[in-house]
Amino acid sequence: MRLLKSDSKLIPFVILISALNLVFFHFPFFRFVYNNVDHKSLNGINILISLVILMLVANAFFFLLICYLSRYVGKFLLVVFFIVNAVAVYFINTYNVIIDESMVGNVLNTKYSEASGFFSFKLLLYIILFGLIPAIYIVRVKLSTVPVKRFLLIVSGSLVFMIIVAFANAPNWLWIDKNSKVLGGLAMPWSYTVNLSLFYVHKQQENEKEILLPNASITDSAKAVVVLVIGESARSENFSLYGYSKNTNPLLSKMPGVAHFNATSCATYTTAGVKCILEHENTGELYEILPNYLYRNGAEVIWRSTNWGEPPVHIKNYMSKEVLMKNCQGEGCNFDELLLSHLNEQIAASTSNKVLVVLHTSTSHGPEYSKKYPTQFEIFKPVCNSVELAKCSQTELVNAYDNTIGYTDYLLAKVIEDLKQLKAYKSSMIFVSDHGESLGEKNLYMHGLPLSLAPKEQYDIPFIVWTSDSSLKQLQPGITLSQNYVFHSVLHFLGVQSPVYNEQLNIFR
Repeated sequence: MRLLKSDSKLIPFVILISALNLVFFHFPFFRFVYNNVDHKSLNGINILISLVILMLVANAFFFLLICYLSRYVGKFLLVVFFIVNAVAVYFINTYNVIIDESMVGNVLNTKYSEASGFFSFKLLLYIILFGLIPAIYIVRVKLSTVPVKRFLLIVSGSLVFMIIVAFANAPNWLWIDKNSKVLGGLAMPWSYTVNLSLFYVHKQQENEKEILLPNASITDSAKAVVVLVIGESARSENFSLYGYSKNTNPLLSKMPGVAHFNATSCATYTTAGVKCILEHENTGELYEILPNYLYRNGAEVIWRSTNWGEPPVHIKNYMSKEVLMKNCQGEGCNFDELLLSHLNEQIAASTSNKVLVVLHTSTSHGPEYSKKYPTQFEIFKPVCNSVELAKCSQTELVNAYDNTIGYTDYLLAKVIEDLKQLKAYKSSMIFVSDHGESLGEKNLYMHGLPLSLAPKEQYDIPFIVWTSDSSLKQLQPGITLSQNYVFHSVLHFLGVQSPVYNEQLNIFR
């Protein structure tokens, strides 16, 4: 009980805090290790014990450094760590996410309106029990000083000890390296502190300067319009067009001129998925994206969004949800039908013969699937109404998600019907999702796992196309499209000639 008194020596304090950090926040970490080593073998037991020791000593070493350099800064950081750790572990336990660099990007790009949908009583309990209560103790404790010689002895001894343990496990380095993404994403507080730094470093590198593509030219004066609908968290497995047993596409399945293709996303999170849809090839660079490129070369570009996470869009007609709400009336304005409000009039008023419309939807984004569609689209029942998806039955969760696909079917059919009214235009609708979604398979929920670890539900996506004429090519049977097909197909359909155009990634004749 001595450690819980208001006065404490620094060394016992950091050992206690490291032990609490290990016990409170590393069950997912060691559950993964336990499930992925032969825990009945001597080597498996050795890996488990070694990681426990290294985790305890490494965190105590770091906590000692920050508290020794500054009591106030050290205690402040420890308070932040415990509260953030509590939130992070809640999401890991509830949705089976991994806090890697892409997940950090998702968090930083999430708007308050979306983040508030994750709030639950269970989350509050995590924050209070594992965050605030330890934080109160950390704030109240008075730490005594440590002589310099003793500090240096402990620090050097800890380093030597960790090196010895690491080299003693040299035969297991390949296993550690193989599983480094998951292990790093489950270690607290390293998962978000290291990946937060990496995110900002890479973000700064990407945003240094947009790389302009070679100039393009419009080859004819015929009127043409493409409506690109970017889906959110839509997986092809739940579209009846792709063979799903439930009729989630009652309208599109009856429409002439609608084709669907097998496709995969190049990422499992929105920012990278949308970027991939809009760029000419999948690179780590910030090349000029499709809307910017067309707008710079004389085409009309209209962007309407109820979502977020797109790369920088440099066009005149960018319309957010707040802007669209001003001129919209009816129940549909509270959902993604808002994106279609007065769209035909805006297209018809264009002074350019070539028009690209991008509709960035949010229809199937979890966890509140049941709030993403009007009540008349709740066809499949009962539905999950909880943000804690594991509390719902598989039937309830899938039903709620399937209703969002049914609503997507309605939206796409309405886009097609609206385009049919534009008699002066050759028109096309392309629907492609940013990524897929897990619905409890293998105890995984939503999306965001590293692509190398993600199940197919998070990257098998729908790629649905309609044209006002018969301009679709007969692609090779069994071909799987990438998201980069969008860029080159749109250029071809609008009659835009460009040095970066790749005919192999074009779906039109």
